[in-house]
Amino acid sequence: MTTTAYAARADTRSDAPLLSVRDLQVTFQRRGEEPFHAVDGVSFDVRPGQTVGLVGESGCGKSVTSLAIMGLLPRRGNRISGTVDFDGTDLLSLSDGQMRDRRGKDIAMVFQDPLSSLNPVVPVGIQVTEVLERHRGMNRKAAMPMAADLLKRVGIPDPDRRIKDYPHQMSGGMRQRALIAIALACAPRLLIADEPTTALDVTIQAQILALLKELVEDTGTALIMITHDLGVVAGLCDEVNVLYGGKIVERGPRHPIFRTPRHPYTNGLLGSIPRLDAAGERLTPIPGSVADNLPWDHACAFAPRCSQPIAVCTQTTPELETTGDRALRCHNPVEDPR
Repeated sequence: MTTTAYAARADTRSDAPLLSVRDLQVTFQRRGEEPFHAVDGVSFDVRPGQTVGLVGESGCGKSVTSLAIMGLLPRRGNRISGTVDFDGTDLLSLSDGQMRDRRGKDIAMVFQDPLSSLNPVVPVGIQVTEVLERHRGMNRKAAMPMAADLLKRVGIPDPDRRIKDYPHQMSGGMRQRALIAIALACAPRLLIADEPTTALDVTIQAQILALLKELVEDTGTALIMITHDLGVVAGLCDEVNVLYGGKIVERGPRHPIFRTPRHPYTNGLLGSIPRLDAAGERLTPIPGSVADNLPWDHACAFAPRCSQPIAVCTQTTPELETTGDRALRCHNPVEDPR
């Protein structure tokens, strides 16, 4: 897609949500075992030109949420309910064929590990042109110059040579850029980035995040950023959704969330990362692991790891209560955040 075409897309922004997820639930069931609720009633909106973060430790339901939106979860062994409304269409109601027509064209995803996401025996240029051939009806010869232009757009040097390279001939940062080029090939309206800076050094991380930020600002693409790194959230996301045990426990604009976190889990995440203005101070880790949960049906799942639990935390499920542009699911909110 040329720069002109991208610019034309940027003029079509709207305040109406492009994606509305409502009460999304994903339950995994294995024979002879209790059902596992990986995603338990998640709801959020994403507007054109907006970056929404899904934040939490591994196992909190972030990636499963994205895979459910993309229709990439297996048909067997799980149950998906709720609605995923994309521009007036419930994606959960579409057939496999209809979702294949959407993926890569209207909705695209940048996966976590580029080395395993890219085909190791196919040149990168062909992997980019496959999207153009599938969704725009182009032949490979006509698509190759566009593939080189996409690689150039995402900052890969000497793109005319690099389109002939195999993934193992590229660095980790270049492979991640190639994945982004594939995702951008058909100028999708919604982009999901699942831990796009994992295993990259700090300098390359900054370049990838700057690239994604430029994409959103220039094209009006809606972006869902899935990450455990609150530093990524601070520099990129407009709205933050903190997940724990498959549920959203806190939501709000990024600046208020960082300035005055209300949920003990959010406060713990912020307290466990190094800060330049607190050099020499000991970090405060969150005790236990995500496996140390109570069932949401009669308690707060975070109670066993909470720094300030009270009796009601193990007796009653907290509701997600909304005040203005913030939402909180907690019986005993933090009053004096770290």
